Amino acid sequence: MKRALLSLLLLAACNDEVAVAPDPVPLTDTALSYFCQMWIADHGGPKAQIHLEGFDQPIFFAQVRDALAYLRSPEREAPVTAVYVSDMAQAVSWEEPGPANWVDAETAAFVVGADVTGGMGAPEVAPFGSTIAAEAFAARHGGSVMALEEIPAEAVLGAADFDLPGEETQ
Repeated sequence: MKRALLSLLLLAACNDEVAVAPDPVPLTDTALSYFCQMWIADHGGPKAQIHLEGFDQPIFFAQVRDALAYLRSPEREAPVTAVYVSDMAQAVSWEEPGPANWVDAETAAFVVGADVTGGMGAPEVAPFGSTIAAEAFAARHGGSVMALEEIPAEAVLGAADFDLPGEETQ
């Protein structure tokens, strides 16, 4: 009887330690992008939000590429509890990714190497809630469909080649 009681107490303690991922938070007009501190609503393309242990609100990113770079960085404020990205299959358009059509990054299909840029003008990693939608996008825009863990570091880390508005390409 004592052994059974001890087992139940240990099992209950283990259940308390299992973290439940927080739900995604709708994007608002006042959300700022983590790295640049610019209004996310002013920039098109897919977005991302990362939830950190001990923080009430997620940190937002104007580009999925930036969020993936953050995940690979050793310098974070706290452990990551959830990552959500825009489901571009549910978006009104590339310029209007939507405030609430989030998909868990762990289950998303990403198009890497497509001919698209994100909200900050850098090459973008395009997220989709289904592999079929990602494959259709890749057929139109190029690139390869990958799971989160398959995305190569060079696709999200380091300098990006992009043109700023008003600049002419040489």
